[in-house]
Amino acid sequence: MRKYVVIACLLFCLPSFGQEQLTRILFILDASNSMNGTWGSRTRIDAAKELLAKSVTELEGVENLEVALRVYGHQSEITATYQDCNDTKLEVPFGSNNHSQIKSRIRTIQAKGTTPIARSLEAAAGDFPDAKSRNVIILITDGLEACDNDPCVIAKKLKDKGVNVKPFVIGVGMDLSYLEKFRCIGEYADAETPESFEKVLNNVVNKALVNTTVQINLNTNSGEPKETNVTLFLYKAGTKELKYTFTHTMNQNNVPDTVIMDPALEYDMVVNTLPKRELKGIKLKRNTHNIISIDVPQGYIQTRVLNGTKSYVIPSRIMETGNPATLNVQQNGETDKYIIGKYDLEILTLPRTYLTVDVTQSSVSKVDITAPGLFTYKATSAITGQVFTVNGDGTFTWVCNLDDQPVQGSWQLQPGNYKVVYRFRKVKSTIYTTEKEFRIYSNKTTSLNF
Repeated sequence: MRKYVVIACLLFCLPSFGQEQLTRILFILDASNSMNGTWGSRTRIDAAKELLAKSVTELEGVENLEVALRVYGHQSEITATYQDCNDTKLEVPFGSNNHSQIKSRIRTIQAKGTTPIARSLEAAAGDFPDAKSRNVIILITDGLEACDNDPCVIAKKLKDKGVNVKPFVIGVGMDLSYLEKFRCIGEYADAETPESFEKVLNNVVNKALVNTTVQINLNTNSGEPKETNVTLFLYKAGTKELKYTFTHTMNQNNVPDTVIMDPALEYDMVVNTLPKRELKGIKLKRNTHNIISIDVPQGYIQTRVLNGTKSYVIPSRIMETGNPATLNVQQNGETDKYIIGKYDLEILTLPRTYLTVDVTQSSVSKVDITAPGLFTYKATSAITGQVFTVNGDGTFTWVCNLDDQPVQGSWQLQPGNYKVVYRFRKVKSTIYTTEKEFRIYSNKTTSLNF
């Protein structure tokens, strides 16, 4: 199955200093026969036409912008013995108020031909009136080159002619081997659904208009931008007005992905690590690629029951050492990520287990919990009492209170020696206090009758 791709080819020239530069965006629509294939609940050509028309509508009224439309694969039907590799045409030339004309032409397009990507790119270079504007090509296609020309060769020819083509590729549902075909042309990203495609298309258009990109580096303790997969909140500086929410991502080149942000604002950034990290007063430079860096070196804590013969649910309360506030509650078997440093754990066993863990860069600090045993009791009538550990120095530590309503109960207790002190509720004399000692073993049941 052929896949869905978007290529945004940026034909750069130096901006004019001290004035707003005219931007021209040429949309190239693939109307080859394969675009009649389904994508989600409709055909690819219908989805592409709808999203392209929506994008053109949103560009109406934008100052210093002209748009145009080229289509290929829409004039000649492809057959088993014939494909028209010259089937590419500038349908609507550049103009400042031609948005309705472009949308009308989009509605009438029918997909039926082949996929001459290279020839369309080569012809597109002549669609721009001059090289004084900032010229952008956004190509929407569902497949690779189907004719005899190589888009990589065409890109080189354009560059040799002084036209610097720098594409941006968005692949929908493509594997990396497919995307590699576009490496010679430029950068690429992928999208899986029509909804994500719409976001990526908007991102490409915003990049063309704003021309200010941002790369957010989440650094390890060695200063390398290798931390990722965390939510970023960017607020208007000094306020709680949220402007952007990103899930930090590494792109196909294993470097932080590029996003588009408005350079007119200053920002405060919150990185939602455990614990969170903040960077305030971020200023962006217009018309350039900005890098925001923040140190968020992280490692892992994993709690586990080593010798359990069945599933146990034993939560652990995680706190920064020196700060009693609960940072996270982590279940046994889970592995959660934390900023490197020391953490205090209160493991919610009976009795409680307390320890300190040192989290180091990219490593897993494993916390082993001894499997509990089960303590059960039955009484002839309701009792009141308490359970204590028997410590090695002859002292006792409270563990839990017996429920004084039912005549039976049970608790999961850590292995060790215990004493239960109780009396029957109906007995109104202290001298009837009784005590029993017992031992708990992992994965075993100890029962007492009162």
